[in-house]
Amino acid sequence: MEKKIASKVQLFAISIFLTLSASELKVSAAGWTRASATFYGGSDASGTMGGACGYGNLYIDGYGIKNAALSTALFNSGAACGACFQIVCDSRNSRWCKKGTHITVTATNFCPPNYDLPNDNGGWCNPPRQHFDMSQPAWETIAIYRGGIVPVYYRRVKCGRTGGVRFTINGKNYFELVMIANVGGSGVVSGVWVKGSNTAWMAMSRNWGMNWQSLAYLNGQSLSFRVQTDDGKVRTAYNVAPANWKFGDTYVSSIQF
Repeated sequence: MEKKIASKVQLFAISIFLTLSASELKVSAAGWTRASATFYGGSDASGTMGGACGYGNLYIDGYGIKNAALSTALFNSGAACGACFQIVCDSRNSRWCKKGTHITVTATNFCPPNYDLPNDNGGWCNPPRQHFDMSQPAWETIAIYRGGIVPVYYRRVKCGRTGGVRFTINGKNYFELVMIANVGGSGVVSGVWVKGSNTAWMAMSRNWGMNWQSLAYLNGQSLSFRVQTDDGKVRTAYNVAPANWKFGDTYVSSIQF
């Protein structure tokens, strides 16, 4: 860290840093960014299921209730899906914060802009504002319900996942639309390749959210997938879907980041 602290933001980042658990004290205090946070989805977070990233049941897909919808500035047209963010409430600027708390959430949805409202009064997700619309249980970990909206600081962190990366195959015949979930490490998939038992490796393209498409006829072949995350790491799941795979089914691999 530089000897001179350039701004109050960095000073507050250090105070945040000092409240974190011992296991996190090895992480630099740098990298915190200002944002704001609201909540949605009800007290059981049931209203956060599905969404613009393409995930379905967030429990089944490995994300649970610690999730958030991102504003336009953060969502990056879906390229941020699966990313994990550590968030703390700015208790110096809001009485609704729960001091000494923090939470890590996964980006699973998009918070659409509302251009009929100003950015500082209801248009929380309007660009260029950086905003997290968190599940209610996640938000209440760091803030008091009555507050409604709070200023926060955030930084991107690694994602911890249980079990292997999951592949849900949708589409029909010459169109495979594969939703990739439960990705650890970076959490964000930036490249995917598919290989049938009778084909070479073929690059897939991102259709929307974390849905990746192929226009090959792969019916009746066992399928392997190669996945790259946005930090450059690559893992290969060989023959994760058997030759009798079916559209609509999910296949759990043994790979993880």
